[in-house]
Amino acid sequence: MTDQKLKIYRQAQAPVIRKVNSLARKNFLFRLLLLRVLPMGFLAGLKVSRLDEEACSITVPCKWLNKNPFRSTYFAVLSMAAEMSTGLPAYSYTWGCQPPVSMLITGVSARFSKKAGSIATFTFSNAAAMKLAIEQCIISGEGVVFECESVGTLKDGKEVARFKFTWSFRVKPQN
Repeated sequence: MTDQKLKIYRQAQAPVIRKVNSLARKNFLFRLLLLRVLPMGFLAGLKVSRLDEEACSITVPCKWLNKNPFRSTYFAVLSMAAEMSTGLPAYSYTWGCQPPVSMLITGVSARFSKKAGSIATFTFSNAAAMKLAIEQCIISGEGVVFECESVGTLKDGKEVARFKFTWSFRVKPQN
């Protein structure tokens, strides 16, 4: 029975994952989606630079609207980019799946190491393990907690921040 559930999920979710990944890589369409569902992400200038089944990278510019008084990117904007790097893969693995799976951030921690005075890229490199955790949630019907790490770097490779997000995935009750 568990193999059957997993097979059904994978067959149904594969085209959804491809569709979300394709949409995210089309900057104009992705910006429209942000405007509709995450207006602050649109205003901040978030862009997807990579999204596949292994990793997700989100860039955020340091521009007038995003700056703090110290002439660097405001920490909340950095947090938004880091969260999206973990949330976009989770969204692609859960959007429209059967049974429906809810996703919620239950914890966050951050460590800042350098001012972000230019474009910062946040990368989450463990999307494959996240997918396995979501599949385990579907198979067992039990909630699963998954900890993600997103590392932000500048173009020169210097780290600006490291965020840890705890995601909770739970199968929604069927009525």
